[in-house]
Amino acid sequence: MTKGLALEIGPGHGYLGLEWLKRTEGTRLKAVEISPDMIIIAEKNAKEYGFERRVEYVNTDARNIPFDDHTFDSVFTNGSLHEWSEPQKIFNEIHRVLKPEGKYFISDPRRDIIPVVKWLLYVMTGPREIREGLISSINAAYTVGEIESILHQTNLKNATVTKTLMGLKITGEKIK
Repeated sequence: MTKGLALEIGPGHGYLGLEWLKRTEGTRLKAVEISPDMIIIAEKNAKEYGFERRVEYVNTDARNIPFDDHTFDSVFTNGSLHEWSEPQKIFNEIHRVLKPEGKYFISDPRRDIIPVVKWLLYVMTGPREIREGLISSINAAYTVGEIESILHQTNLKNATVTKTLMGLKITGEKIK
């Protein structure tokens, strides 16, 4: 995902997308974020990175992405999947807005991580005040089997779901 126009879902503070922009040339990013407060922070961070002309944050729900069909070369998100109230709808929206042969990458925690890894994440997370949020996110996350079942009911027919040490990743390319 190193060319053209990308869409980020749930950018939060914006750092993932801004780091992507930093490592690519001639690229642009649009991001959909449900929280107006996060958009304010992300726009501030984009200005600090010097990318305010290469990124646009849109306050909306990803169940209804406000862009035309076949707009994006790639779509990515990290750590937001477990927050989606209707993941099937959002997966279909990803398919809709991707250009043919467009690529997608979705990563998220998984609920069934090894207990010692969950404990290590808890201990290493700082500040302490956000530890409970981390555990809440892990407990709300999906297993690989659950995501495969949801994806089976969507237009993302060639998705690959991979288990990682701390989570899962979903990758694929839109079939023409």
